[in-house]
Amino acid sequence: MKMEIFEKYIDELIEKSTLDIPAWNIEKAREGKAAGWNYIDGCMILALLEIFAATGETKYYDFADAFIDHRVREDGSIVGYSVEEYNIDNVNAGKTLFSLYELNGREKYRRAIDLIYSQVQTQPRTKEGNFWHKKIYPDQVWLDGMYMGQPFYMEYETKFHDKKNYGDIFRQFENVVTHMRDEKTGLYYHGYDASRTVFWCDRQTGLSQNFWLRALGWYSMALLDTLSKCEPGTEWEAEYERLKQVFVDLIDSMLRFQDESGMWYQLPALGGQKPNYLETSGSAIMAYSLLKGVRLGFLPQSYRQPGLKAFQGICDRYLKEKDGHLSLGGICLVAGLGPANNLRRDGSFAYYMSEPIVEDDAKGVGPLLLAYTEMRRLGDEER
Repeated sequence: MKMEIFEKYIDELIEKSTLDIPAWNIEKAREGKAAGWNYIDGCMILALLEIFAATGETKYYDFADAFIDHRVREDGSIVGYSVEEYNIDNVNAGKTLFSLYELNGREKYRRAIDLIYSQVQTQPRTKEGNFWHKKIYPDQVWLDGMYMGQPFYMEYETKFHDKKNYGDIFRQFENVVTHMRDEKTGLYYHGYDASRTVFWCDRQTGLSQNFWLRALGWYSMALLDTLSKCEPGTEWEAEYERLKQVFVDLIDSMLRFQDESGMWYQLPALGGQKPNYLETSGSAIMAYSLLKGVRLGFLPQSYRQPGLKAFQGICDRYLKEKDGHLSLGGICLVAGLGPANNLRRDGSFAYYMSEPIVEDDAKGVGPLLLAYTEMRRLGDEER
């Protein structure tokens, strides 16, 4: 695939977006609401900043800065964000602030970083010491949340806090390995309830029923991006190397479930079971993780090929032209576990198959754009 086509697609999405209603936030569009401060837009704006870093094309920076500037007030408070909500997803968009602050030095971005860090400091925790996924999900750790919170936490500690809480970050990852990894497959369950009381969990293990692709992808990005924000030095070298091995082991486990198309199934360990389907967002995250892992030297060069195959497989299957415009399909809109008053979200096979499959949502577009930036950096794009 010629990469000009993919760049055209991204440019079209930006052109169709306003600061209040971005074209890629399908959840908010379906609700008829303006976007506030959320992880979905955070994924996309972070991807735009990465493509700016990879290409130097200022149109991506200009939109990203305008989008975040629109939400961050001069005192550092953020429209639509509340620390007291204790939603770890809302930390994710804070990652954009580090890049923007470095690029333009606007003090309101630094103040906003400190505000979000205050949530990290006070986020409720499980008995093992991990952040709750959200206040409305007490005692629960989701793989998704590791991506939403830990890279921000690591970057803050590295840049502004003299690495004082590195040990806490490494312990939270170690707890996930201990409690959520399946020894047989090497995959991780979507969720863990430390209290072992919520309706969707196994009462003995606290685990949800299945391995969900996008959650596994978020977790691979959590490992990779946290490692990339870490400056281990001698004091934390052993923990750093341990976390790197956790990343490599997860990638090796995931590659055993890669489909011949290059993609992965919505529930990767159940690929042959209908109506399971090849899903875009999680496959795009895996493409990014493979390619960035190679670039950073965490993975051998031989892992570049399955990453490129994943990217190409997504584009071949789901990037289509309609009425003169490109559209990316095959994206699971959302999947979660509970809360207690939503028994439909029980983590079963049937549940994951029941969630809507949409086009052009940032949870697919953003990771595919991130994978593309890695291709640009590795020189693999076809010009």
